[in-house]
Amino acid sequence: MAELYCQVISKLKFYAKLGYQKGVKMKKHIITMLVAVLAFTGGYSLNNKAISGDTDYKIAVVDVQQLVANSNEVKKLKAEQEKKMQTMQSTLEKARTDIAKETDPEKIKTLEEKYRNDINKQKQAMEQEYNAKFDAIDKNIRNAVVEKARSMNYNLVLPKNIVLLGGDDITNQVAPAIK
Repeated sequence: MAELYCQVISKLKFYAKLGYQKGVKMKKHIITMLVAVLAFTGGYSLNNKAISGDTDYKIAVVDVQQLVANSNEVKKLKAEQEKKMQTMQSTLEKARTDIAKETDPEKIKTLEEKYRNDINKQKQAMEQEYNAKFDAIDKNIRNAVVEKARSMNYNLVLPKNIVLLGGDDITNQVAPAIK
């Protein structure tokens, strides 16, 4: 069950990253994923209770957004992104000044193409590096949540923002394990 939670959180974060770039589509994907997760976990829980009669089913909730926001690794990654954005901005400014100085239309076209390619390469490299680092951070957070939940004998962990009622909030117990 914890693996399912990890997969769902991973997909939600993937859709969140897509949504950062795509806008409204993200909300539709997240809502669809949340409804599917709730339906699955509800059905799974009812099925388990019906079959086993086990009443010691422990459910925890975790504020994933809080864990991510307070993570030093995420803060460091954001700072790195800001520096790279400034570098990209300076490249763009240099391109503008170089193109403005030129009078020959053929050379202007060549310069525009050169700088467009340079900026696109920088942007792609920056996005790939950001995604790789964010995925590693996400994996660390998921592992910390799973470890803490297992050590506290929880059967199910859900994101706090989708739970209306119930579940023990273990965010504060997990937070120290997040770097």
